[in-house]
Amino acid sequence: MEKVIDIRPIKKKLRAEAREMRRSMSPDGKQTLDRKIKNKLLNLWAVREAQTVLCYVSTDIEVDTREFINALLQMGKRVAVPRCEGEKSEMNFYYIQSLSELSPGSFGVDEPDPQRSIMVGKTEGSVCIVPAFMFDKKGYRLGYGKGYYDRYLSRYNGSAIGVCYSANLQEELFHGKYDRAVDLVVTDKEILTIGKENQDGKR
Repeated sequence: MEKVIDIRPIKKKLRAEAREMRRSMSPDGKQTLDRKIKNKLLNLWAVREAQTVLCYVSTDIEVDTREFINALLQMGKRVAVPRCEGEKSEMNFYYIQSLSELSPGSFGVDEPDPQRSIMVGKTEGSVCIVPAFMFDKKGYRLGYGKGYYDRYLSRYNGSAIGVCYSANLQEELFHGKYDRAVDLVVTDKEILTIGKENQDGKR
């Protein structure tokens, strides 16, 4: 009989390590890495060709996306950001024209006002920028433990692009059989294209 491993304490430890690493970064050092990631994202063919970019709004310990979002809006891209809502803890994306439209919502994250913004329906021709504490080289992520992106990505039909610092890129992470790997991982040092052959196997 195969031994069952409780991966929850492992994930908890990895999250704590990633959180501490990010909190220990100097403001200037973080800004330098954030801009390297932003520039890599803006030069991606998938982003340049996308009609719509779905993008998280960063908190202090995440890879910054605010300059990236502003650059997309200046390019004339349609940009949508997430809002956590509903009894089933679902996440939906809403189009915005400016970051000034956002206000603190779930977990203190800046979110759009559903009364003023239009929710994204069809996602053909879009890319989704996905946050995480860590990604591995097969495109799987260590998220924040709430499952919002896991649920969203399970039904998303566009290209998913993960972003993290190179220090948080792992060789392999534990993942479930229903987890969806991202198509690309962008760090301050490299861009990894995830092939389907790299996603075989399960841990």
